[in-house]
Order: sequence, then C-alpha cells, then structure tokens
Amino acid sequence: MERKVRVRFAPSPTGPLHIGGVRTALYNYLFARQHGGDMILRIEDTDSQRFVPGAEDYINEALAWLGIGIDEGVREGGNYGPYKQSERRDIYRDHVRMLLDAGKAYIAFDTPAELEAARAATPNFQYDASTRMSMRNSLSMPADEVKALIDGGEKYVVRFKIEPGRDVEVNDLLRGKVTINSSILDDKVLYKSADDLPTYHLANIVDDHLMEVTHVIRGEEWLPSAPLHVLLYEAFGWADTMPSFVHLPLLLKPDGKGKLSKRDGDRLGFPVFPLEWHDPKSGEISSGYRERGYLPQAVVNFLALLGWNPGDDTEIMSMDELIEKFSFDHCSRSGAKFDFEKGKWFNHKYLQEMSDEELAQMYKPVLKEHGVDPSAWTDEYITRVVGLVKGRINFVGDLWDQSKFFFVEPEEYEEKSVRKRWNAEMPAIMGELIEVLKGLEDFSSKAAEPVVLGWIADKGYHLGNVMNAFRLTVVGECKGPHMFDITELLGCDETVRRIQLGIDRLG
Repeated sequence: MERKVRVRFAPSPTGPLHIGGVRTALYNYLFARQHGGDMILRIEDTDSQRFVPGAEDYINEALAWLGIGIDEGVREGGNYGPYKQSERRDIYRDHVRMLLDAGKAYIAFDTPAELEAARAATPNFQYDASTRMSMRNSLSMPADEVKALIDGGEKYVVRFKIEPGRDVEVNDLLRGKVTINSSILDDKVLYKSADDLPTYHLANIVDDHLMEVTHVIRGEEWLPSAPLHVLLYEAFGWADTMPSFVHLPLLLKPDGKGKLSKRDGDRLGFPVFPLEWHDPKSGEISSGYRERGYLPQAVVNFLALLGWNPGDDTEIMSMDELIEKFSFDHCSRSGAKFDFEKGKWFNHKYLQEMSDEELAQMYKPVLKEHGVDPSAWTDEYITRVVGLVKGRINFVGDLWDQSKFFFVEPEEYEEKSVRKRWNAEMPAIMGELIEVLKGLEDFSSKAAEPVVLGWIADKGYHLGNVMNAFRLTVVGECKGPHMFDITELLGCDETVRRIQLGIDRLG
C-alpha cells in the first residue's frame, strides 16, 4: 500500500531564516500539496548553546507571510508531536538505549583534550573501526569500569558503531544512486550526556521515522550525512520505511563562487532574509524582503525558479500554478546563481498586475512616512495618481519618488534641467502659458493638450524648451508621466500657482 506523502521542514532556531532555507521549505510545500500530502514544521532545537530567542517565532511568521502553509507543527499541533525536539528527550533516550542494547552503538568517555591528542598523534585521525579500540570507550574498557564511570557522573557520549568496508547506497530522486563506502565514515556522536540531548543525526532519523516522513527534501550540504542516516535506519530495523531523499542544489553568490551569504547581500544591497531581523544579542538589524517592499507572491515565484523550471518558458506563476507544475524532473543538480535583479523584475511584474485601488491602499502608509496625511486626499485621487506612475516602480516605496509632486509642491528645481531649459525669455513665456491655461473651459488632458501645443506652434516657440520648462515648474524636474495627465489631476488653480511660483523662484 502506497503511503501518504509527508514532508518536513526542520529549521534550527539559531537566527533568522536564510532565503536558501525558505526555498527548501517552498519545495517541500509544493511537493506535498501536489501529491495531496502533509507539510510538517519541526523545530530542531537540540543545540541549546546556539539557541536564539525570537528565532522560532520568526520562522513561523516568515512562512505564514509567504503563504507556505503548515499542516502539523508546534503551533498547529498534530498526531505526531511534540514537534519541538527539546520536548522529545524521553523518546531519544529510549532509542539510544535500543542501539546500545543491540550493539549498534557504544559509550565513549574521551575528553576534548584526549581527542585533540589523538588528532595530533595520527594524521587525518578519524574515530572509527581502526582507532576506536585505542580510545576510552565501552568497547575497549571493562564493563565494570564503564558502569563505575557512569555511576560516578562521568560525562560521556554515545557513538554509532560503523562497520567498515561496506558500500552504502543512497537513492536520491534528483541525483540518482549515490554510493559511499562506510570505511570513510566516522563513528558519529549520537547523544551527549552533558545536556541529555541527541545530536542532529539521531534526532533527525528518529523523528522522521516516528512522524512517518516519506520524503526528506533538504539542501545538498546534508548529502554527506545521508549514508549515515541510511545505516541508522537499518540499525533500528526501519529499512522498509526509509524515506526518499532529495538533496537540493545550493543558492550561489550573484558574482564569484560559493554559497550565498548575508555578506553578499550587504555588499550588493539586497536582503537574504524573508523578514527584517533584529539580533537580540548584537542589536544588529538585517533587512528583509517584506520590509523592502517585496510582495510575498513575487518572492515565492522568484525562489521557485532558482534551481527549477516548469519545462517551458513560463515565468509568472501563482502558488497554485507552481503546485501543479512542480517536479524534481526539472530541478537542476548544480547550484543556482542568486540573480537579485531578477527578483526586482518579478516584484515589478506582480505590482503591475495589482489593481490601482489595491495599490493605492498600500501607498497610504508610504505617504504617512513622508509627512503626507492620506485622509487629506480622496481615494479616487490617490488611485489615479498610482495609475499614472505604477509602470515605473519596482516597489511600493518607489511610488513616492515617482509621484510626490502630486501631493507637495516642488521645494527645489533640478539644477541640470534649470541650466538646460530655463533662460531669460522663459519667465515671460511661462506668464503667457498661465493665461492660456486660465482661458481653458475644459482642463482635461484630452482638451488642454491641443490648445497648449497649438499656442506654442503659433508663437513659434521651441516645443521641447517650453514643455520642459512647464514640467520643471510643476514637477520640479523633467520627469514623470504625460504632462497633461499631471495637470488634469492637479487642476487649473494648482497648476497655475506652481507655474507662478517657479517664475518667482527661478527669475
């Protein structure tokens, strides 16, 4: 009987969620939803020394913002909990005992100093079948001595006993069959008595099995640990329920070589975290995609195509479309360069698809940030402003730079345009223009444009100089949407007032 698809995203609460981790969560979610399966969020907090307050809440908030739905987790509950590893100590202890009783693991008392001495004495030292009998562990020591040390409170670890000389096969849905000889594997630590917690390797396997995970989809950095995980499944007698593995390619630097890091974002000016992060220890603030003005659907679309394609040239896809099209058959095995400029393009595209009314509501907080009270303007006015300039923006915040002149008069005039377009004759010409505009019965763009252009032609004035000087006085610089669309929205009185103000200031 085919099992129901169950995947898990298992981050550690050691800081903000990296954008590479977000992509891993997204691929898990797409695969689960496509197959009618479950998405589990498991918090792997066994590394107590690296725990960062607020990180778990950050992970939940980030996934919720992106629309990556969770079926089971700390917040959602479920039938396979607890979903936080620090709350599963009893479960791990039982499974450590199972391995010890079966002779698949052993207790080791080696101190950090003793391990360091072994590394110094033996080039490329590895704790394995060739060295374990020369170390202090339950395989090399009498049983009564081992018991006495444990009873006396001696700190110890439990190591997995790797048998050498065996080819271990990992079946990866993306990379095919990967074979690694067990002789190159060391006897990994599975449990530490010092904090009564398992290491990642044991907790990961036990939880995946007990939570009935069918597919482990994670970054390629975990590929070297996959043979160990196969051996652990076999040691517990769970080979028949071993999940399928998928090791995703890395997200690479936009330039140069290597894995994408926060330093790359700081250097090139883009976020590497989904949400803004306030480090509780250092106080450092790291930017996030949400706070930079990215739409969550644009971020999802952008990330989905970093290492995967739908098999055709389609680029803009909703979450539902991504779910329908997603397949590991079209995933790349090599790393994907993080093209942050393409991310801006996606955000631009999604903003253009939004209605002017919806975008106008999003613009209101931006107006407040710049000292403009949105309630002083009608929704219709703000919506029409947005409609005139939205084609020029990549982010909602860009609306201010493109449209501020609709809300505040120019306080200064672009120097380059003044030098190029304003001369001794221009004040008089602008004075004439005022009279032409005042004489218009219809101030709409469609009606005003032919009258003004006709006046310029009749007077023999230079069209470019006059229209740019006109724009300079009203806008403050020679940019913006169609000039007569601007004046229609501002109205005759405000347009005339600004032209006169420009004449007075520029002389």
